[in-house]
Formats: sequence, C-alpha cells, structure tokens
Amino acid sequence: LMGPLQGPRGRSAVVGTVTLCLAAGWALQTPGGVSLVVPQPNINATVAQNILLSVEYSCRGVATIEWKHVSSWGTTSIVEWRSGNSANISTVYKDRVTTFENGSIQLRNVGMRDAGYYFVTVMEEHGTNAYGTIIVNVYEIIYEDLHFVAVLFTFLAAVSAILICFMWLCNKSLHLFQKKTTHKLTASTTEEIELETIEC
Repeated sequence: LMGPLQGPRGRSAVVGTVTLCLAAGWALQTPGGVSLVVPQPNINATVAQNILLSVEYSCRGVATIEWKHVSSWGTTSIVEWRSGNSANISTVYKDRVTTFENGSIQLRNVGMRDAGYYFVTVMEEHGTNAYGTIIVNVYEIIYEDLHFVAVLFTFLAAVSAILICFMWLCNKSLHLFQKKTTHKLTASTTEEIELETIEC
C-alpha cells in the first residue's frame, strides 16, 4: 500500500523541484537591470550654441529612454523612444533635438530658457530603471558690452594718434625756434664784433 503512494509523491516532488530550478534559471537569465553612465554632468553653453547631452546605457532587454527638462519655468517632456524605434519628440523641441542609440540627445540653438536640469530615465522592459541628471548653464553674449569696449578702444587709439601728432609738431616747432634763436644770437654776436672792431 505504501509503495504506490510514495511513487506519485516522489514524482511530484521531482517535478516541483525541476520546475523551481527552471524558474530560478529563467529568472537569472532574464535581463537583470540597466546601467547608465553620464560622462559630463555639467555643461556650460552660450546662446545659439548646439550642445550634446551625452549618456551611455546598457541593458540586455529592450529599453525605453525618456528625457525631461526642469527649470524655473516648469517641467517639460523633451523626447521618449524605445530602442530601435523612432523617437516621439515633443512639439516644443520638434526641430531642435536629435536622438542617438546610446541614449544621448543633441539640443540645437540653445537659449536662456534651456538652462536647468535635464533628467534621463532608461526603463527596461522587465521593470528596472536607471536615472541620470545633467545640469546645463546657458550664458548670454552681451553685445552691448563688446560694442562699448570696441568704441572705447577706438577712442583711445584716436586720442593716442592725436597726442603723437601734437608731440611731433611741438618737437618740430621747438627745433625751428632753436634754429632761429641760434641764428639771431650768431647775427647779434657778429654785429657786436663788427661794432667793436669799428670802435677800435
């Protein structure tokens, strides 16, 4: 009686153990995680420049990449795409963003409103996520200051040229005055000598 009962139980235990081992093996072979590297977490740019928000991710499965911009003006979704598929770029960034397979994006013709925090999220199909942040500082070229410096430099150059000409004229006048004075002194000395000779 006991023999036949132990057979099915033993088989159930073996099948259960094999199933458990297969499930554990499948779980270990399932893509397990995403890694994300941000090589340049701070970017300084000037207005109208193109910038590359560079990242590098790796995962075994299919990943979805999403970029958002957070600034004092609020949070804006930039782009989202699934690796191997076309990108869904928001209308605000439609003609300004280029995506790359490694998860990076290029932002063209930046303005002051583009300064702030850029958050990238890489979501793996099995539920693991990786996050990265890049801080972008945008500086404005103040043309008024450059114009002022150029005008000041031109003014100083003109004043220098006038002073040099004035000094040259003064030098020439001094030489002429010295020649005339020397000539008069020579003439008066000659007259005195002649007068002394006559008187003698």
